[in-house]
Amino acid sequence: MWTLLCSVPAPLCLLSLLPPLSPAAPISPSEPISQAYSLALYMQKNTSTLLQTYLQYQGSPFSDPGFSAPELQLSSLPPAAVSFKIWHAMDDAERLRQAQGAFLALTQHLQLVGDDQSDLNPGTPILLAQLGAARLRAQGLLGNMAAIMTALGLSIPPEEDTLGLVPFGASAFERKCRGYIVTREYGHWTDRAVRDLALLKAKYPA
Repeated sequence: MWTLLCSVPAPLCLLSLLPPLSPAAPISPSEPISQAYSLALYMQKNTSTLLQTYLQYQGSPFSDPGFSAPELQLSSLPPAAVSFKIWHAMDDAERLRQAQGAFLALTQHLQLVGDDQSDLNPGTPILLAQLGAARLRAQGLLGNMAAIMTALGLSIPPEEDTLGLVPFGASAFERKCRGYIVTREYGHWTDRAVRDLALLKAKYPA
């Protein structure tokens, strides 16, 4: 029979025989990146349909052929447009931070637009359903981005009320303009998210 000799107190002697603990494996960002990219691609297929459906039910001038008003903006919703030079110079953290902030704002604005259209166009179930689906997908992409940021060790900005004080006395035309901007920027931000996520997907392959 073997006898274990130890010159240190018994508890410490037993601890010295235990195998070293293995550090927890870091969470790979490849899976949430792949999920976010797939969702963004799916969203991209539906953004033009949402915008065209929205314009169709607003009447003239929105429903006029070729309608476009890129100069219209909302101070509460960041525009997706950015010069290639500035976008290319951004690091992963900055791209994710901007996209996260944009889709947080979009989820709130799409809820507002849905409420507006329920009042202005209550007999349009197709439009209302598309607005609701877009909001849910934006929320899903927001969750994917939070998972990516966590996996990369980035802090997630706290959720904010991006709408602020909404002018409930806005005219029908003002609310239609607001909805146009939101549905348009939803498409632009989705295009930008696809491009951002494609870069991440190449950097962190599965």
